[in-house]
Amino acid sequence: MYHLATVFPPLRRIRRLPLSRDQLMLLMAATNEIFLGIDIYLAHSISGTITPNEWIPIIFGPVAGGLLLLAGVIALRRRPLATVIATVTLLASIGVGLLGAYFHVVRAILPSGPPGQQVSINLLVWAPPILGPLTFSLVGLLGISAAWVENPPDSGVLLLSRRRRLHLPYSKTQAYFFMVGMGTLATLISSVLDHARANFENPWLWVPTAAGIFGTVVAVTLGAIERPTRADLITYTAAMLLLIVVGVTGSVLHVNANLVAQSTFVPERFIRGAPFLAPLLFSNMGALGLIALLDPAEPIS
Repeated sequence: MYHLATVFPPLRRIRRLPLSRDQLMLLMAATNEIFLGIDIYLAHSISGTITPNEWIPIIFGPVAGGLLLLAGVIALRRRPLATVIATVTLLASIGVGLLGAYFHVVRAILPSGPPGQQVSINLLVWAPPILGPLTFSLVGLLGISAAWVENPPDSGVLLLSRRRRLHLPYSKTQAYFFMVGMGTLATLISSVLDHARANFENPWLWVPTAAGIFGTVVAVTLGAIERPTRADLITYTAAMLLLIVVGVTGSVLHVNANLVAQSTFVPERFIRGAPFLAPLLFSNMGALGLIALLDPAEPIS
């Protein structure tokens, strides 16, 4: 169980999980792609009309998720082919994320505004979330890291093919920690910009902000430590569990805010009201962070 067994010693009795760490990461990547498509569909439905460009991530998300699940099945017998399918899909995910971020940035700029006022805090707060589409890019980076086998484990040597290897300056485990930290940071910034629309009038809105800062600092710091101590790992695990709790709680609160009298469900409020899937990004990063603690050993066919 690797680092997770260091935090919870009883887990050392479990010799092997049904899925390896990288397989779980790819499964999470596939699930993320599908839910990103659903979340973006709800977000783009606010205007009442979805433009052709806005359909790109909506369609791509489920398709990419399906291809990654297919790659996971193929990997049971032909890992090299599965790696190619997953890599191409995940590279496309990175491209979709960057393209979406560009479209959102353009929407947040006033090209005809006075000098120095083309971009402002108010524009960034009320414009489409600039960092939102980059979630596709983050999923792509995580997935590509999981698709390539690291041999020996924690060596930073990735097997691109039977003869080609890529030497990284740090291990894949450290790379996962860095990516979890960056993903938590992006989620934090999106949360702050979203809650800024309510001027943080509710004191509880500061909870995800504090949890996001804590999770980001801890994950990035652990990524910079080559040999973390048990205390380091316990702090990191606590941060990831906190993110999961904050995300689930936030989602429940957003759902309750969208319900009308006597808990009546009105679809329009869930489209235009508080985004009930957005807080789950904190839980998502927490889950990815815990998976990064698992054994890096991967069976090689």
